[in-house]
Amino acid sequence: MNEVILSKATKSDLLKVQDIARKCFKETFSSMNSEKNMKDYIEYSFSTKKIKKELSNPKSEFYLAKYKEEIIGYLKLNFEEAQTEIKDKNSVEIERIYVLSKFHGKKVGQLLYNKALAIAKHKMASYIWLGVWEENQRAIRFYQKNDFIVFDTHNFKLGDEVQTDFMMKLELNLIV
Repeated sequence: MNEVILSKATKSDLLKVQDIARKCFKETFSSMNSEKNMKDYIEYSFSTKKIKKELSNPKSEFYLAKYKEEIIGYLKLNFEEAQTEIKDKNSVEIERIYVLSKFHGKKVGQLLYNKALAIAKHKMASYIWLGVWEENQRAIRFYQKNDFIVFDTHNFKLGDEVQTDFMMKLELNLIV
């Protein structure tokens, strides 16, 4: 899909980020979670107020993937104190890589990941890390294919359910 364009999202892209975030999260996780938990999580995590705050944070960056005129996926990166957990100034967190299901298998996720990798290298980070739900086998395989390894677990709260995420990382000094 050579026609996919990546662009850095700005505050003016709030509604675009919010829309793609909600769509992708619903597509990815609705079948494995209760309707109420999904609704509660989406309303809070992708609220206008929360997305606006995230887009305004100089230690976070969003990138939108666009095919023709449609936003088909996005990437969210966190640096330093914006990271959700580790908060290491020598690391970059991939908080989200999401792609609409109709574009799965078309290398859009890889394109977004490659952008994250390029940014991490530019920032001279020692490693990239992320959390991925233990039930999201597709994502786990994707990150393993890109040489990430599981180094820990953490809890992730979705509505009233506590789920387990694998924490995965890639040491960048190993990459030439």
